[in-house]
Amino acid sequence: MKKNILFVFSFLLISSAIYSQKPNKLNSNQIYEKVQKLNFLGTALYIAAHPDDENTRLISYLANHVKARTAYLSLTRGDGGQNLIGPEIRELLGVIRTQELLAARRVDGGEQRFTRANDFGYSKHPDETLNIWDKKEVLADVVWAIRTFKPDVIINRFDHRTPGTNHGHHTTSAMLSMEAFDLVSDKTKYTEQLDYTDTWQPKRLFFNTSWWFYGSQEKFEKATKDNSDFMSVDVGVYYPLKGLSNNEIASIASSQHLCQGFGRLTTRGSQNEYVEFLKGDKPKDEKDLFAGINTTWNRVKGGGEIGDILYEIEKNFDFVNPSKHLSALMKAYKKIQLLEDSYWRKVKIKQITEIIEACAGLYLEASATSSSAVPNSEIQLNIEALSRNSEVNIILESMSFVTDKMLTVVKEVSLGNNKRQRFQQKLLLPNMDFTDPYWLKNDWSLGMYKVKNQNLIGNPETPRTVRIFFNLNIDEHDISIEKDVIYRYSERDKGELYNPFEILPRITTKLKEKVILFPENKSRTVAVSVQSGANNVKGSLSLDAPKGWAVSPKFIAVSIQQKGDEQTHNFTVTPSSEESEGKLKAIVTINGKKYNKELVEINYSHIPKQSVLLNSEAKVVRLNIEKGGDYIGYIKGAGDAIPESLEQIGYKVKMINPNEINEENLKQFDAVVVGIRAYNTVSALKYKQKFLLDYVKNGGNMIVQYNTSRRVDVGAPYSLQLSRDRVTDENAKVTVLATKHSLMNFPNKISEKDFEGWVQERGLYFPNKWSSEYTPILSMSDKGETPKEGSLLVAKYGKGNYIYTGLSFFRELPAGVPGAYKLFANMLSIGKGNIKQNDKIKQ
Repeated sequence: MKKNILFVFSFLLISSAIYSQKPNKLNSNQIYEKVQKLNFLGTALYIAAHPDDENTRLISYLANHVKARTAYLSLTRGDGGQNLIGPEIRELLGVIRTQELLAARRVDGGEQRFTRANDFGYSKHPDETLNIWDKKEVLADVVWAIRTFKPDVIINRFDHRTPGTNHGHHTTSAMLSMEAFDLVSDKTKYTEQLDYTDTWQPKRLFFNTSWWFYGSQEKFEKATKDNSDFMSVDVGVYYPLKGLSNNEIASIASSQHLCQGFGRLTTRGSQNEYVEFLKGDKPKDEKDLFAGINTTWNRVKGGGEIGDILYEIEKNFDFVNPSKHLSALMKAYKKIQLLEDSYWRKVKIKQITEIIEACAGLYLEASATSSSAVPNSEIQLNIEALSRNSEVNIILESMSFVTDKMLTVVKEVSLGNNKRQRFQQKLLLPNMDFTDPYWLKNDWSLGMYKVKNQNLIGNPETPRTVRIFFNLNIDEHDISIEKDVIYRYSERDKGELYNPFEILPRITTKLKEKVILFPENKSRTVAVSVQSGANNVKGSLSLDAPKGWAVSPKFIAVSIQQKGDEQTHNFTVTPSSEESEGKLKAIVTINGKKYNKELVEINYSHIPKQSVLLNSEAKVVRLNIEKGGDYIGYIKGAGDAIPESLEQIGYKVKMINPNEINEENLKQFDAVVVGIRAYNTVSALKYKQKFLLDYVKNGGNMIVQYNTSRRVDVGAPYSLQLSRDRVTDENAKVTVLATKHSLMNFPNKISEKDFEGWVQERGLYFPNKWSSEYTPILSMSDKGETPKEGSLLVAKYGKGNYIYTGLSFFRELPAGVPGAYKLFANMLSIGKGNIKQNDKIKQ
């Protein structure tokens, strides 16, 4: 039994990782579970705001124990969060977190949906949230999700009745769910959706509550005692066919959210989850969320005779030779095709097709010879087809290749038991759309993504545009099995690998620096890299500059022979004479067509490789700024772009290996900066803190950026208590408390103007208590709240200075916010009063 547990555990991990394109090879246990799920006609939709908000215990319980079709609707893609594993933030972080959600669903058995809401960062109240989101559009997307997924049961993660006590996005998700529950059946609401789907009415709506929402276990027990609105289910149920408990699966699923630091130990044993009935038809069985709902095949007209076939298969399933059920499965398949209910017909056709494919031991694959291609080009596919375990006759009648139209190639080949058939097929691609994330194709706002195609709204990914249908005849019945074209390859140190097959531009460009500062009215060289997506690409590269700026030369000829090759070209950019901001835009023109995209590839081992196309541009800032010091040591935390930003204003930055910190190697630095969340993520720091504080005591400057407040000690020289205090309004008024302090005056005079143009937030996790040795520099607050004075604290320690700041420099500097640069330069320059005021930053 132990061997079986290890096998299933490893399968769950592999299936959730980088190989979402890899064929899902089901064993007999898994086939049987698919049959059980096929015989359950019920749906559940879980609703919250962000990736990692979902309760994987309940989702897994519904999908694996109840056997319901279960989905998680996350209103956002988590774009406004932090990133523990790399430098990606904002929309690129949203791409990562989307894939982590999909990885989690591959583990817990659920599906994934979204709205067009953009996670703009922490919000303290639904009023603020809905002031930035477009309520009408987000509510429309929730209605759309319910109308298309058609859940019998909806479960909210958060309480709609407690605005202002939780993240504003959280409460908003519950409020919109409550409102949508009453709208989805109304034909007069969101009528444009009814061209693509029908109205729907869920049976009931719950709130997934717990003692946490009540503040203590005692208060929760008091509220729920003898209250018939509350139900509980044991989500610690054990699955012998998996060799795992439900909460073990849930832990593995939750651990897919690695960029948020959710990697965790598995748990097991009995564990209750509680839900509170809110709306609809109240279930009479307090242990069954689907009580009173017909979830059998008799639910649909014509389903009874289908059930007769499939219940018999479930009752007498042959685990040794599941292919014996193929004839009966094909009969059921043909009957499902005739169902009048289009929703259940589509769902069950997909489910039974997967079962038929697995029972027959079919291996069907179309792999391109390259991971990408460009529109209007020819690709070659390597195709493999065989049946590894079948007692019935299987004929591959034809293959249909789908791009913008369908090309059918007749084969009439027998897929005899375990005899591999291999083909090659050339395919001419039309002028087709790129396969980058669909929600990033149009310019977006702070609160909303723009998606024009109604059928795309809510989808987790861009649908693959190059597909193949294997048209088979199994036991005298026709069936088509659809596969996306993928790219399968191997690496000597990794083995067999799979990537998505992408449609990408003929040429892409990249400005290597995303923010370019000009501290003086002097020209500087700007490098643009150009990468070819095809062979023999020729064009003209130009750099579009803001008004008042100059670029030379105007055009550079580009010629690249090999696909994937890259060239770098240099332009001379001269800024405006006065302080100003704008964008440089890289453009390649080929035969009159302009290409203006940058290809960003995201490649982590726990998610599939992602190819993202963004506008190829960089922010340019003409800024009068001065600095003290020159050589900065940087200790990386969770990952940010601060070092590159400091280099923009003339500092030399050296990354410090925490394990190599000692008294001698710290002496070389004018200042040491500790990256975001370093004390949360770098365990070595607690052993090296003595050397860092001695460095300060001997005259050094140390700047510590924000850490989360949970179970962390930043080792400050004097008492300092972190909190969850934050200011989420990036435009919140900032008051200077210490107007005469050098941080506000040297070498740059800081004024109210320097706090204009900040992005997403002022800061987070401010200290709320500190000893008298610290001087608070700034005060700020969100609307209706008390002033927060812990955003920037400085203390003299020995001969040096210790600074702790929760200001969001990790967002502001990469965004090119001039005032943030000036303030950070002052922090690095503290104590260097002998610097000449006209010591301008050198190029």
